[in-house]
Amino acid sequence: MRAYASRRILAFALVLCPAMGQALEYRSIRMSGAVLYDAPSASAKKLYILSGGYPVEVVVSVEGWQKVRDASGGLAWIALADLSEEKTVMISTARAAVKSEPGDDAITVFEAEQGVVLKVLESANGWLKVQHLDGSSGFVRIGQVWGG
Repeated sequence: MRAYASRRILAFALVLCPAMGQALEYRSIRMSGAVLYDAPSASAKKLYILSGGYPVEVVVSVEGWQKVRDASGGLAWIALADLSEEKTVMISTARAAVKSEPGDDAITVFEAEQGVVLKVLESANGWLKVQHLDGSSGFVRIGQVWGG
């Protein structure tokens, strides 16, 4: 009986809040100098500017605009044209070791400091294959990054 009730509650929640059943959607900033606004309009108040490659989570889409969340949790609107489909992540821990292959025992290829943005090449069982702007690549634990 308890399992049945739990399934009914989950089904009810998914009907009321479809976003709960959807995967998070991440995009990246197309080029440096992208302006983020407090409303979906170029005449709205400008809040801040982001650098190219910066990862953002898409929250809402409205006629050529997307409301996005940045790594600090801030919400703002950005023109759809200023976003790229390219997947990037930002190091969220103080420092992350990027390994030659997925696994803690693998050789460290390079280390990245908090805030460094890396391009995502592929996903592998709790690890992401990433590439640094300088061309170096390797694997980083998913728990050490934000975005995706």
